[in-house]
Amino acid sequence: MSGLRRALLLVGSPRRARSTSASLGGYLLDRLANHGVTGCAHFLEDLPPAAAYDVGAGSEPAPASNRAVPAIGPALAIGDADLLILAFPLYVDAPPAPVIRAMVAMAEARRRERATDGAPGFVAIVNCGFPEAHHADVALAISGRFAAVCRFRWLGGMAMGLGGMLGGRPLGEGDARLAHLEQGLELAAAALARDEAVPELARELLARPVVTPARFVAMGNRNWSDKAAARGLQDRLREQPYRR
Repeated sequence: MSGLRRALLLVGSPRRARSTSASLGGYLLDRLANHGVTGCAHFLEDLPPAAAYDVGAGSEPAPASNRAVPAIGPALAIGDADLLILAFPLYVDAPPAPVIRAMVAMAEARRRERATDGAPGFVAIVNCGFPEAHHADVALAISGRFAAVCRFRWLGGMAMGLGGMLGGRPLGEGDARLAHLEQGLELAAAALARDEAVPELARELLARPVVTPARFVAMGNRNWSDKAAARGLQDRLREQPYRR
């Protein structure tokens, strides 16, 4: 029988339900449901803006105990969740602002709580724009540190490269190019439902490039050519006006 009963998915993309983050996290939530785990999802864009933080006068932030943080609200209330899933896109090499705000709010809320047994598990899913998933290594390390600060049980992270290829489309529609993503998330769901860490094979499958680096470069060149042609500038792409 599954050791996991309830999962909470937090989507950290400003594109909300149309995001790759929602597609990946939602598919994992669906696979968990096959193992008898109930779940729900919330969007971190619903958090208050950065102005809700009072960091005190001057350049130095106020001490954490004196700092105003947004109320975590129902979207971040862990409640009786056994597993917290955080899915977000990579912004350069770090989580986007809504994710960082959520991390601050949740860490502060957990700091004020007494340590209890049965801490929920925590897993992160990151997608980046480059073909190589290793660009998300820093963001995954941040996620692991966040889990430690919040006294969550870090069950691992997964990273997908070239997240734009998914483009917010739901998985499970028979696209052979995305089959490895589905397989990886299914393996992760089976392990998480048993309250185990994400398997190495699941991480490898999710990190497998959707297209080769050479194909990615070709796609980028084609995109530039198409944009230039649409503006009648296709013959000027190789100009170097500032070269001396």
